Amino acid sequence: MRVLLANCGAIVSGRLDAPLADGDSILVEDELVREVGFGISPDRADRVIDVRGATVVPGLIDTHSHPVIGDFTPRQNAVGWTARTLNGGVTSLVSAGETHWPGRQKDGAEAAAICAAAFLTSRTRQPGCSRVFGGALLLDRGITEQDLDTLHALGVRRLGEIGLGSEKDVSRIAELVAHAKSLGWVAPLHFGGASVPGSSVVDAGMALRIRPTVISHANGGPTARPVEEAFALIEETEVAIELVFAGNAQVASQIVRKLGERGELHRLQFGTDTPSGTGVVPLALLRTITEAASLGGLDPVQALAIASGVAAARYGLLSPSGNPLGVIEAGAQADLVVLSNPLGSETASAFDAMSNGNVPAVMVVLVDGEIVITRSSVTPPPEHAASLGGLA
Repeated sequence: MRVLLANCGAIVSGRLDAPLADGDSILVEDELVREVGFGISPDRADRVIDVRGATVVPGLIDTHSHPVIGDFTPRQNAVGWTARTLNGGVTSLVSAGETHWPGRQKDGAEAAAICAAAFLTSRTRQPGCSRVFGGALLLDRGITEQDLDTLHALGVRRLGEIGLGSEKDVSRIAELVAHAKSLGWVAPLHFGGASVPGSSVVDAGMALRIRPTVISHANGGPTARPVEEAFALIEETEVAIELVFAGNAQVASQIVRKLGERGELHRLQFGTDTPSGTGVVPLALLRTITEAASLGGLDPVQALAIASGVAAARYGLLSPSGNPLGVIEAGAQADLVVLSNPLGSETASAFDAMSNGNVPAVMVVLVDGEIVITRSSVTPPPEHAASLGGLA
């Protein structure tokens, strides 16, 4: 089915170097964005969605989630959480490790098996849910380089949060991280205070020894280190810097301003670090992005590009058929979110609302070109509802 999104007030491309696309219309066909431009004829579509001047953005990507298998989280004993997250505009969740797997004993053989199971069972998106990129290897005692090679052959491309596993020998962790990086894996490091029993406090000194590719929750998960340590990592390394909802908002705003002053916003990424003790929070990612804009002075257009295309590129995320995620351009997977000024806001657009600290309304969500949300159950209602035309 061909779907046309018409009367777009703005289209966020997902590219940080050119974050706004030229056009007011998006034509979707066979799971893909076919065309972005001005005045695309409704006659070319089977269904037309008039978004009435709202903003269309690529599906948002949560770079830091903790799924197990399916739509159940034992951490909060809750079902349906990835479906609720989809209502918050998040179309893709990236696992930072299946830490909440029931009965986990934290040995190497088990860690490799859990990682493989999580990866294999998340390859197909569950209907009505966010897609999950599962399978992130936790460095538990007994993990070897051969385990990484075997998982790499399976398709795994990420370590789980370094510091959450039972391996505590920093030299051995550094060796495993170096091997993972040689395979092209993303290697995120748990930075900050301990999050759950068995996890570790990781400071800047340890981060410099381990040399990860991502500083997970640089603003704390949930306890932040002194902001000077985060600044040292920004100044002394080139690693990606992640901010999360389940962290310290004050420290997050200082980090955003620091990266902005240095002209290094490309290093930024956004996650939630949920489900966790903080809970299951469907609006967590939109809230984190909004706080970066309102408290950290980040341009909302850039923030939305960072939370989509920048994240997808860093993690090498593709659709099951191999199409790009996180961008709105011809040939990309049609994961699209329509954001509106929320009803009752004094502002005039989703961008203005975010700059003022108000979470925008999610009007419509498409995943794989399919309309999956026509009225978000978790955001405020939009100032003007989209007009969803029937089939031609």
